[in-house]
Amino acid sequence: MGLLQKILVPFVALALAFCFYSRKEDFKPEMLKGKRVIVTGASTGIGEQMAYHLAHMGSHILVTARTEAKLQKVVARCLELGAASARYMNGSMEDMIFAELVVKKAEELWGSLDMLILNHVGSSYFGFFNSDVGHVQKLLDINFLSYVTMTVAALPMLKKSAGSIVVVSSMAGKVGFPLLVPYSATKFALDGFFSSLRQELVMQNTNVSITLCVLGLIDTENAMKTVSGVFTSPAAPKEECALEIIKGGALRQREVYYEYTSTKFPLLIRDWVPDLLDYLIRRSYNTEKLK
Repeated sequence: MGLLQKILVPFVALALAFCFYSRKEDFKPEMLKGKRVIVTGASTGIGEQMAYHLAHMGSHILVTARTEAKLQKVVARCLELGAASARYMNGSMEDMIFAELVVKKAEELWGSLDMLILNHVGSSYFGFFNSDVGHVQKLLDINFLSYVTMTVAALPMLKKSAGSIVVVSSMAGKVGFPLLVPYSATKFALDGFFSSLRQELVMQNTNVSITLCVLGLIDTENAMKTVSGVFTSPAAPKEECALEIIKGGALRQREVYYEYTSTKFPLLIRDWVPDLLDYLIRRSYNTEKLK
């Protein structure tokens, strides 16, 4: 393939993708009215903001995270915003029994489920890989295996409701990012599992959608505290990010890219000139500021 074709094809694809995704959306908040939704990792950040958007749209919400006091505040705010109902369960997603119990709680509360939003993430370090295999295993349990566990538990209800699974992932699940080795591994695992599962659901004529959300840097408190001074790219607002994730799930989109230009365009570079993308990523780090 000639050099001109290698350069031209990605840009044509980008132009076509931009035209497709910039068309007028048909999302309406009423789509979520009365819907029964689980949101994990909902005590802070993107998960908290998703809970508030869903509440404003009139959904029934079950939120989970580790810290009970924070979840109580989120539930109170959801009820103020107009949620049809709002409940919480606190616990660690390192425990697969807890992951299953969350889904069982939704079944007890509502008898069914319309949307499962998997957003929680375990704590990890931001730095060069320290060879700690035990940490990788723990992070895989929280960031990956608990997602699988909840999906398996929720699928019978989602099949009956023709529901949706929304998986919050990252650019680090599409491209290898330095200083994020354990985290990136878990996000790649999500992409592999849920992309394959989507194929099987289609082959089995199962009307359950899977939306994979590929996020760039978002201005959550934890992210900003972690990468401050080291990762120099700008962060996108968590409130808008949360809304785009909900829209993608409601519209049953295959993937959501947020922000679109800063996430989708690098993947086109990856497919054609991966060494260039690796170089640009390394250039966005100031490792001298590592704590």
